[in-house]
Amino acid sequence: MRARLQRASKPTAAMATTVLSLPPNPIPYNKFSPTLPAISSPDHASLKQLCKEGNLRQALRLLIARAPGRAAPSQDHYGLVLDLVAAKKAAAQGIQVHAHAVATGSLDGDDGFLATKLLFMYGKCGRVEDARRLFDGMSARTVFSWNALIGAYLSSGSGSEALGVYRAMRWSVATGVAPDGCTLASVLKACGMEGHGRSGREVHGLAVKHRLDGSTLVANALIAMYAKCGILDSALQVFERLQDGRDAASWNSVISGCLQNGMFLKALDLFRGMQRAGLSMNSYTTVGVLQICTELAQLNLGRELHAAILKCGSEVNIQRNALLVMYTKCGHVHSAHRVFREIHEKDYISWNSMLSCYVQNGLYDEAIEFIGEMLQGGFRPDHACIVSLCSAVGHLGWLIKGREVHAYAIKQRLDTDTQVGNTLMDMYMKCQYIEYAAHVFERMRIKDHISWTTIITCYARSSWHFEALEKFREAQKEGMKVDPMMIGSILESCRGLQTILLAKQLHSFAIRNALLDLILKNRILDIYGEYGEVHHALRMFETVEEKDIVTWTSMINCYANSGLLNEALALFAEMQNADVQPDSVALVTILGAIADLSSLVKGKEVHGFLIRRNFLMEGAMVSSLVDMYSGCGSISNAVKVFNGAKCKDVVVWTAMINAAGMHGHGKQAIDLFKRMVETGVAPDHVSFLALLYACSHSKLVDEGKCYLNMMETMYRLEPWQEHYACVVDLLGRSGQTEDAYEFIKSMPLEPKSVVWCALLGACRIHKNHELAVVAADKLLELEPDNPGNYVLVSNIFAEMGKWNNAKEVRARISERGLRKDPACSWIEIGNNVHTFTARDHTHKDAERIHLKLAEITEKLRKEGGYIEDTRFVLHDVSEEEKVDVLHRHSERLAIAFGLISTRPGTPLRIAKNLRVCGDCHEFTKLVSKLFEREIVVRDANRFHHFRGGSCSCGDFW
Repeated sequence: MRARLQRASKPTAAMATTVLSLPPNPIPYNKFSPTLPAISSPDHASLKQLCKEGNLRQALRLLIARAPGRAAPSQDHYGLVLDLVAAKKAAAQGIQVHAHAVATGSLDGDDGFLATKLLFMYGKCGRVEDARRLFDGMSARTVFSWNALIGAYLSSGSGSEALGVYRAMRWSVATGVAPDGCTLASVLKACGMEGHGRSGREVHGLAVKHRLDGSTLVANALIAMYAKCGILDSALQVFERLQDGRDAASWNSVISGCLQNGMFLKALDLFRGMQRAGLSMNSYTTVGVLQICTELAQLNLGRELHAAILKCGSEVNIQRNALLVMYTKCGHVHSAHRVFREIHEKDYISWNSMLSCYVQNGLYDEAIEFIGEMLQGGFRPDHACIVSLCSAVGHLGWLIKGREVHAYAIKQRLDTDTQVGNTLMDMYMKCQYIEYAAHVFERMRIKDHISWTTIITCYARSSWHFEALEKFREAQKEGMKVDPMMIGSILESCRGLQTILLAKQLHSFAIRNALLDLILKNRILDIYGEYGEVHHALRMFETVEEKDIVTWTSMINCYANSGLLNEALALFAEMQNADVQPDSVALVTILGAIADLSSLVKGKEVHGFLIRRNFLMEGAMVSSLVDMYSGCGSISNAVKVFNGAKCKDVVVWTAMINAAGMHGHGKQAIDLFKRMVETGVAPDHVSFLALLYACSHSKLVDEGKCYLNMMETMYRLEPWQEHYACVVDLLGRSGQTEDAYEFIKSMPLEPKSVVWCALLGACRIHKNHELAVVAADKLLELEPDNPGNYVLVSNIFAEMGKWNNAKEVRARISERGLRKDPACSWIEIGNNVHTFTARDHTHKDAERIHLKLAEITEKLRKEGGYIEDTRFVLHDVSEEEKVDVLHRHSERLAIAFGLISTRPGTPLRIAKNLRVCGDCHEFTKLVSKLFEREIVVRDANRFHHFRGGSCSCGDFW
C-alpha cells in the first residue's frame, strides 16, 4: 500500500485520501460488529492503577465488565488500556479493545482521540496494514492521526512509506491539518533511514519557516538525519545553533554522527564538551563513547567509563557488550573476560563478542575451547560465530576441525551466507587445502568482490598462478568491481610467474581505473624493486605524495637488491630527514645494504640508533647485526652481538655459523653448530648450507661429508642444489676434482649451474683442464645469458693457452648483448666509501694514489723479494703489459689510498666484487708485514685477514 502523490490544482480533503492510494472499499473504523459482553463503566482510579502496574489481563477485565445501568467506558479509559497494549505489543488484546469500542459505540462521533490511540497501538504492535485500514476509514483526521500513521511505518522500518504519508499530509493542509514538531521529527527520521538528504533539507526549510527548528525535538532529529546522510557539517551547524536547548539526546546525536562518519577525535572532543556542560551520561552516551575508545584505542578513558558505570549501577547488556568490544580492541583479554563473566543474562552478542575477543588477540586455542562453553550454555553457533570460528581454525591450520565447522554450517544452512563462504575459503587457504576453497566458491550463490578477491588470493598464495589469472578474468566478465585488494592479489601471481610484463600491465590498469591507493603503490614499487626495475620503481616512488615507512623501505630495498648500495644509504638518510622514523623492517634492510657495502662506520651508527631507541634485540634484528659486522670484517663485534642475544633462534645461530665460515673459522662454525643442537634448536636447510660453506673454506672434507649425511638421515632434510654445490666445492678445493665429478653424477637431482660453476672453479685452481671443459659446456648450456659464466670459461681457455677460444667466448658476450660487471674494490675512510676500478684515474687523488702504489711496489721488491706472478693475467699480451695490469688491480689502488689517508697502524678494510687473484694475495701479505698494517679484504668468496705477512685463509681460498 505504497503512498503515491498526485498533482492537482486545488488540494482537498478528498484528494488527500486519493493520493494515499487507499483501498477501493476502505472499512470504516467504527463498523466492527462482533458479539461482546455487556458493558459497564469501570472505576477510573482502579483501571489507572492496574495499567500503571502493567496488569493488562485485569485491566481488560475491568474495561469490559458489565454492570446494570452503568455507562460505556470513557475514551480516557480506552486510552489507558490501549497505551498498555502498545507498551506490551499485545496485538490480540488490542484488536479485542478495538472491537469493544465499536460495540459500545465509543467511536461514534469520535473527535479523533480514540482512533488515534488505536492507530498508535497498531503501529507499536507492528500491524501496519490494520493501522492503515483504520486511518483510511477515519472521517476526521487530526495532526495526531497523521503522526500516528507515520510512526507506524517508521516502527516497521518503512521509511519510504512514512515519507509518502507525509506528502499526503502536506496536500491536506487546506483542511487545516498542518505538521507539528513531532511530525517533522518523524519525517526527518525517515529521511535519515532512506538517506534522502535533499528531502531532509526541504523539511529543514519547512521547520525554519514555521519556527520549529528551535525545538529541541526537531533539532535533534535534524542532527541525526544529517549525520546519517553523511552531511556532517550541517549536523554540526544545527548543533551549534541549538545552544541552550541542548539535552542529552542532542549531544548523543552529534557524537553518534561523528562516529558514523569516522570523525573519532571530533566525537571525543564533543563528549568532553558534554561533560563540561554538566549533562549526565545515559546508556546511549556510554555506548557511543566506548565506541570512540575502541576506535582510538583509548584504554584509560574506557576504564574511566567502566568505573562510572559501576559507580552509578546502570549496567545494562548493551553497555557491557560495548565494554567487552572496547577491551577486545585494546588487547585486554583479561578485562574483557571479567566483563563477560559479570553479564548475568548473556545474549548472542555477548557470546560472539567474547569469542571474537579471543580470535582478534590470537588466542585461537582458547576460542575453540570457548565454543564448548557456549554450547553448554544452550547457545547454538550462528552466522557471526561461524565466521570467528573459521578464522581461529584457519590460523591454527586444523583442517579436520575446519571441515567439522563447514559441515555444521551446511547442516544449519549457514554456508549459503556470503560472509560465511568467504571465511570458509580463507580458512581452507590457511589450511593449504585449496581444492575445498574452490569448492566453497563454486557453491556460493551470491559472490561479492570479497569472494572473488579471496579465491584469487587463495590461488595466488598456493602457487596456482594461472588459475588466479583465470579467476581475475572471470571476475571482470561478471562485471565485478576490481578494487586495489584484488589487484594486489594478482600481483602475487606476477611475482610467482616471474613476469614483470604482466605487473606493468596491471600497473597501467590501476592507473586508468584510479585504483592506486598507498598500499597498492607500495606493492607495485616492491615488485619493481624485486625485478631490478630501478627506473620504474623510482618513478613510482616519486609519485607517492604521502610516503609511509613501507614506501621508503621498499625503495631502499630496491636500491640494495640492484647493487646501488650508496644510493640505498643516501635514501635512508633522506628518510630520516623527512622525519619518518625507521621501523625494524627498514633497519634490517639497511643493515643488509651496509653489510654488502662493508661500511663499518655506518653499521655502528645504525647499531647505536637501535640501542638509543630501545629496539628489541631479538630474531631478525640480531641476525642482521651479526651479518652486518661479519660482512664489514669485524668478526669480534659479531660475536659480541651474538653472545648478548638472550633468545637465539635458528636464524641467529645460522648467522653466526655463516660469519665464522666467511672468515675461515671452520672449526668454530662446527662448534657453534654443535652448541645450537645441544640447546634444542633444530637446524634447517640454511643452517646446513652455512655449515657446509664453512667446511668448504676450511678444507674440512670429512666433516663436510658427515654433515651432508646427517642432514639427510638424521634430520630428514632433502638437500638443495646449493648443498650439493658446497660438497662439490669442498672436494674440488681440496684437489679431488675427479671425486667431485663422480659426486655430481651420483646426485639424485639434475645438477644446475651452481653445481657446475663450483666444479669449474675447482678445475681452474687445480689445472684439471679436461674436466674444466666438460663443466664449462654444461654451465653455458644451462645459463647462456649469464656474462660471468663466459668470463669464467674464457679464463679457463686462457690458462690453457687457447687464446682464440678465449677471445671467441668473450665475443659471445657482446653478441648476446650482455654486459660484464667490471672488477672494483672499495674502502671506507671516515664517513665516505671510495670505489676504485682497475686502472682507475677518476679519483680526485689519483696522482697521489698511483705514486704511492709505485712506492709500495718498489719497497716490496727491495725488502720483501716481491716478483709479479703474471700467470694471473689472462690476456694475450706481453710480459711487460701483464705486469702493468697487475699493478693497476683495483684492490691495490684501494690499499694505496688507505695508506695515504689513515694514520700508521690503523687497520684497512677493503671489499672486492670478484675473487682476489693469487698475485694480489701475495702483494697484500707483504704490505701487511712491511707497513705493519692489518688489512681485511672481503672478496667474492670469503674474508682474508692479512697480518704480519700471512693470511687467515692459509692460502686456501
